[in-house]
Order: sequence, then structure tokens, then C-alpha cells
Amino acid sequence: MTGKEIFHKMKEKVLGSSDPDSGKGKSKMKKHITHGFHLVKGRSGHAMEDYLVAQFKQVDNKELGLFAIFDGHSGHSVPDYLKSHLFDNILKEPNFWTEPAEAVKRAYSITDSTILDKSGELGRGGSTAVTAILINCYKLLVANIGDSRAVLCKNGVAKQLSVDHEPSIESEDIKNRGGFVSNFPGDVPRVDGQLAVSRAFGDKSLKIHLSSEPYVTVEMIEDDAEFLILASDGLWKVMSNQEAVSAIRDVKDARSAAKVLTEEAKNRKSSDDISCVVVKFQ
Repeated sequence: MTGKEIFHKMKEKVLGSSDPDSGKGKSKMKKHITHGFHLVKGRSGHAMEDYLVAQFKQVDNKELGLFAIFDGHSGHSVPDYLKSHLFDNILKEPNFWTEPAEAVKRAYSITDSTILDKSGELGRGGSTAVTAILINCYKLLVANIGDSRAVLCKNGVAKQLSVDHEPSIESEDIKNRGGFVSNFPGDVPRVDGQLAVSRAFGDKSLKIHLSSEPYVTVEMIEDDAEFLILASDGLWKVMSNQEAVSAIRDVKDARSAAKVLTEEAKNRKSSDDISCVVVKFQ
């Protein structure tokens, strides 16, 4: 290693820890599986409401990759709470290893109940969530509520692993709970004229008309899986799944890939907070 390279390594170490909006890491089990993330604050007047998780950890002799995006609304305390507690609650479920999908659903429900009980301290805001758990580098467990999205690239083709929970699609369920969907005021369908997603954590005042049940899917990571993108709707409002996949297919570094996507979303005039995690499988 030359002196210059050592200097860059040191600089990267120092910068890496001081820049909370960007970071990367890798699997110990399979060194070529890496992750990177990048966040950009939107142009709104309020503080950043996107939070994320991106880490590998050893649990019960197994390796778990834990990745998530939490896009808050009406404050940042709910997504912040999710960042600190949701994965712990999932892993605490006794049947996590045997029935992971059921464990995730239960943990989402328990976490939401706790958030509602704590609304005195957490406020009445809410959050979307998309979580991805990579078990021993081959099994991917994805869950989501709201419109933060998980997209897998397989041989260059985008495959969405999450479901966008939009009020217009779930209007019957909302009406059956006594709520309504309206485009007024504003330009998009909203639950009770307020919230642009039909499923969310928190939102105490709207909860009787909202669901917090996640969509859950399990995907085996085969040789054709290239990478996974998790991102908040600040990205997906301005880019299709395929555009996002194609934009970073040739970017080797996961953190650089995440940054390419957030920058491209900004170039396309996305005014929302934008957060992105990229997990590279090759």
C-alpha cells in the first residue's frame, strides 16, 4: 500500500463515521455481499423524517443482514422508534427461525400497538416501513407497509418484492372501517383526506381507518440475483423500478450506487426526503 492509499483509507474511516447520511458494510459469511446507503433531506421546511437500518449481525450462529427504510410523516419520532425497536421485536419472536413470515407479521403488530400506547411521548405521527432480512446470505424475507419499496434486480430485470399500499387501491377496506378516500385537499387520494398511504405505523387519529398489517414475501437469492434496492417514495415518485435498476447496474460499489439513485431522484426534481439502501449480491 502506498502512503497515498493509506491516507485515503484513513480519510475514508474518519469521513465514514462523521457522515451519518452515507455508509457501507459487508457480510462476514460471503465477503462479496455488500451494502451501502445514502440519504438526502427533501426541500420541505421540516426536519428529515426518513430513517434507515443497514447492518450485518450474528444471531444464534447465523448471519442476518438487516435492512430497512422508515419514511415518517407528521414528525420523526415514530420512524426513529422503528429504527431502534422493530428488528429487535422481530428477532424476539419465538418462531422467527421456523415461521419467519408469521413472526414478522406479529412483530409489526406488536410494535404498532406499542407506538399507539406511547403516542403521549411519540406524538400522533406515523411511518411507512420496508424491511429486508437476509438470512445466511441466501434467504431474503421482505415485509412492508406503506409506499417505501423493495426492488430486486435479477439478470438486469427489476422485480418488485413489496406492495405499495395506496388509498385508491384499498378504498373498499377503508370505507368498511368507516373511513373515506378523498383527493381533496391536494392532488393525490388520501385516507380521510389526510394520509397518502393506506397502511402505516402510528397515526393514532386515523388508526381505526388504517391497517398496519404488512405484506410479507420470501425470496431465495439465486445466482441471477444481482442486487436489492430499498428506498422511500422520494425515489419511486420520479423513477420506475426498471429505471432505478438500470441506473446502477454497472456501479460496483454499493454506497456509490445508493448515492447515484438519490442524486438522480434530486435531478428529476423529487422534493421529498430520499433514502436508499443497496445490497449487492455479486
